Parts: sequence; C-alpha cells; structure tokens
Amino acid sequence: MNFEDVRVFIVAENPLARAGLAALLEKQPGLQITGQSAPDVGLADTLSVFGSDVVIWDLGWDPQQGLEIVAEQRDTLPPIVALLSEADVAPDALASGVRGVLLQESSPEALSAAARAVAAGLIVAAPETARFDMDERVEGIHPPVDTLTPRELEVLNLMAEGLPNKTIAARLGISDHTVKFHVNAIMTKLGAQSRTDAVVRATRLGLIAL
Repeated sequence: MNFEDVRVFIVAENPLARAGLAALLEKQPGLQITGQSAPDVGLADTLSVFGSDVVIWDLGWDPQQGLEIVAEQRDTLPPIVALLSEADVAPDALASGVRGVLLQESSPEALSAAARAVAAGLIVAAPETARFDMDERVEGIHPPVDTLTPRELEVLNLMAEGLPNKTIAARLGISDHTVKFHVNAIMTKLGAQSRTDAVVRATRLGLIAL
C-alpha cells in the first residue's frame, strides 16, 4: 500500500544540524525533504513557497528564540515537530504551539514516525517528555488529541505487518509484556476495538508506513 509522501521542511540555527537532519531523513521511506532554513521572522513566507506538510525544528541548546518565533507565527506555520536538548523544555515547546516533542538524539525512524503522526493531526511526545500533561499545555485542539509516542508508532507499524506480540518484542528488543502495554495504549488512543481496527484507523490517518 502506498501513501503520499509527507513533505518535511527542516529548520535549525546551525547549518551542520540542518544538513545532518536532511541526510538522515531523506533516507526514510515516505518522506520528502522540501527545503531547509535558519529560524527567522520571515519563516512563514519561506515555507509558503515550499509547500511543506510538517516542519522538523531543531531548537538547539538555547530554544527560547525559536519558541518565540513559533508562538508568534503558529497560525501561519505547518505543524511542527520540535527537537529538544532537554526533556524539561517540552512544556514550553507545547505551549508555544508545536505538535511534537522529541529529543535531539532521536533515531531517524522515530523522527519519520513523528512527522507522519503530526501530519495526520496527532500530537507526539518522546517517552522522556510524555510525563508532562499536554492537554493543559496545548491550545486550539478540539476535541482533545491523544498522543502516540515514537515507540507506539513503531509497534503500530509492526502490528500492520500482522506480527504477534512475541515477534514484535524480538524486533524491538523489548519484553512481551511491554508490547502488550503499547498495543493496549495504541488501541485506547485510536479508539479501536481490536488490533485490526487499530490498524484500519491508523491506515486512514496515514500512520502506517507500508
């Protein structure tokens, strides 16, 4: 099954960080890198030229300037996945208007999964940041949108392959019990009644990377 590529624009103050992210993400199936830029007040105009679905924004070691730009231009920017140097920045990032929070060391697969989820209208948080109550921090979402962590998205895509919990556990290097926990969380967040229903709902959202 083929889905349209998710068009990703990369933002980072450091040109090496931009180039590194582009090199990692262009190898991920289903993603199209449309461009890259440093953060500035004209970012919305730049993005309007490239027609991107999602922005992956490395906020660097001093995120305040980037978050101020996000807050000022949130109504004119595509959904943003913010890459954080520290997990405790997550509440401020979410309050500014981003729709995904991951740590800078996240894997390319996690970044790809987050981009797909955010493009589909979900909110994504890395496990290290998910302890924060996002419902209190994120404005403008009615009805509330549940979060899928990158790990849950990995499990979800393996579920779509028809793999049992034991095989998923072996693939991801986690226990059967942990897989069962993730499956239950996925079903709850997607409002699914079964594993098959969860896959169907996720497919409609474009979250299954087949």
